[in-house]
Amino acid sequence: MQFPEPLIEARLIRRYKRFLADVILEDGTQITVSVPNTGSMLGLTAEGSRVFLSRSDDPKRKYAHRLEIVEADNTLVGINTGLPNRLAEEAIRAGLVSDLAAYPVLKREQRYGERSRIDMLLEAADRARAYVEVKNVHFMREPGLAEFPDTVTERGARHLHELIGMRAAGHRAIMIYLVQRGDCDRFRLCGDLDPAYAAAFAQASAAGVEAYAIKCQITPEAIRPDRLIDIVR
Repeated sequence: MQFPEPLIEARLIRRYKRFLADVILEDGTQITVSVPNTGSMLGLTAEGSRVFLSRSDDPKRKYAHRLEIVEADNTLVGINTGLPNRLAEEAIRAGLVSDLAAYPVLKREQRYGERSRIDMLLEAADRARAYVEVKNVHFMREPGLAEFPDTVTERGARHLHELIGMRAAGHRAIMIYLVQRGDCDRFRLCGDLDPAYAAAFAQASAAGVEAYAIKCQITPEAIRPDRLIDIVR
């Protein structure tokens, strides 16, 4: 995924109200930017952090600039949760995820289960449907180990239970954890911050739900799926 325009470097002052942050541009101008991330962004909001912004001239947007990347732990971290589905699709098309590239039909945001939308539905005439849910990962406490979630996510647990239902119905059910940082070579579930999610993941694994973690390479020019990394317990 190539950014259409070069990102703008700035320094973070503070993040607040989940969707907003104040930053200082390189020329000293202070502006408010949108933050496309509903999570806690634990470990990624230190004052003075180097950040990178995209800019849009769309008059419908209240804030022209949007936070895309934060520098933390001496690496660049993608925080835009609107990108993982696109990146996961790129990974699938590139053959990084099992045999999913063999599915000729990919549909986005399809209704399924009781009250959910699946991120991607893959279809082929000669094999079972594959329901693919994608989660963004940018949390790290131990060097080299990415973790999810960084806060309680009831919605995430619900998605796992929906995937269990799809598996019980005879379909493939797949979780993709998209790690938007290049300094991690392992992934695990963060059971101490959200025991319910970790328990739901264990149930899903026992039910045959597949899980893959994909590491990305992050630069101010592009974010690219790189390779699968190990999921550890």
